[in-house]
Amino acid sequence: MKNILIIDDEREICTFLSHLLTLKTYHVTTGLNGDDFYKHIKAKLFDLAILDVRLPDADGMTLLRELKREQPSCKTLIMTGYSTVKTAVDAIKSGANDFIEKPFDDIDKLEEQIDGLLENGTNQMERHVQSIADQAGFFLGRSEAMRHLAAFAYKIAQKQLSVLIEGETGSGKEVLARFIHMASHRSKERFIGVNCGALSEQLLESELFGHEKGAFTGAVETRRGLFELASQGTLFLDEIAEASPQTQVKLLRVLEAREYYPVGSEKVKRTNARILAASHKNLQEAVKEKAFREDLLYRLNVVKLTIPPLRERVDDLEELTTFLVSQSERPDMTFSSEAVSVMKKYHWPGNIRELSNVISRAIALADEEATMIPVSLLPHTFHESPAEKEAGAAVEIPQKKESSSQSTAEFERYLKEWTSHVLSLWHQEEPPPLEEVLDKVKELEQVTGQAFVEKTLQQTYGNRREAARQLDITMRKIRYILNEKGTPSSG
Repeated sequence: MKNILIIDDEREICTFLSHLLTLKTYHVTTGLNGDDFYKHIKAKLFDLAILDVRLPDADGMTLLRELKREQPSCKTLIMTGYSTVKTAVDAIKSGANDFIEKPFDDIDKLEEQIDGLLENGTNQMERHVQSIADQAGFFLGRSEAMRHLAAFAYKIAQKQLSVLIEGETGSGKEVLARFIHMASHRSKERFIGVNCGALSEQLLESELFGHEKGAFTGAVETRRGLFELASQGTLFLDEIAEASPQTQVKLLRVLEAREYYPVGSEKVKRTNARILAASHKNLQEAVKEKAFREDLLYRLNVVKLTIPPLRERVDDLEELTTFLVSQSERPDMTFSSEAVSVMKKYHWPGNIRELSNVISRAIALADEEATMIPVSLLPHTFHESPAEKEAGAAVEIPQKKESSSQSTAEFERYLKEWTSHVLSLWHQEEPPPLEEVLDKVKELEQVTGQAFVEKTLQQTYGNRREAARQLDITMRKIRYILNEKGTPSSG
């Protein structure tokens, strides 16, 4: 028979839980304060302790630490009110297995949590975490920091809490967000991501909140926003620090009241979307610099997860490289031991995204019949002497820009001007020469093609072969679109 300890200063809670769990054939011991807690853990071994974080004579975190010291194999379930959710999150970071909010709205869920903690061993949970990580493409490796991060994210995933993900550019913030979505009760609903730094203020607000027909130039029809589309699922706001002050105010309203107004509408809409946000910037510093709202950070930062950079987990690099190669067009390829050794000494400023592009580049350059990638196919940066690196020698693979907002804004401006000009031609009384209209259409085709090619080249760190593959065109056509030389191929 499993032994359960319940410590809560509300006698009614103790009575209710004792009755519920005794009916399930568990042996239950209750206590009302810290003194009762210390007396019971000295007298008996427990399989599960259900602890309130606030007691009149003791701090729940102190009791948790003492329980872990005295009975390390005992599972713990923290009880908390809404105002102490932050404390419960800290408790999980300190080793608690789970938490539940009072009052208990869903008794079935409470029973499920308790049964799961008592019946499922740690190894089973780890296997479940690994399974979801594999599905999400979230590589854990042997890194203790990554496994701890995944286990914590898994526990938080099943709560209706906002999560802030911080990490360097290319470290995998969106993949972690997708892992959280897949580990949550919303896994069968939509996961939608948007980069707040890649859109102008007006377009970002239109994307997030939707707009009414005629709300602005080019709004030819009513459009639903992402908060509506992801209402039962998860909305991932990447590079949240890039959102304008006006957009930040509107996001704060959504987080506080779960409601918003579509652009150009006076009708309020509600959303149940779970919000996950990410930034490569330190938002605490951004608040100090008056670049980010403190109240918005408070709402987003209920739970903060930080992804370690690749240079701090180089022991995983060989296994991670094998994992990424297995997802490529040539999964049979391997890197030579010499190449792996050189890669482990590199500092990886672009993190996993950079590693992925180095792999794509090497595979593209390798002979078709080759199965092993030699060290010679690594970018020349990997072969520099320490003195050259210190001097800042040129990097062969161009680094992706922190934000493509400038080029995006230019393309958006061009589209607006083009649309305005063509509409003016359409509405004028005397029709213009058709050649003028067709020339504008050709210009649109050229500018749009260049914009998409340049954007894809940024994302592939200048790897034209990979860009051509993603765009489903030939490299010759890329050169043609960029007005370099030659004519487009038929393929």
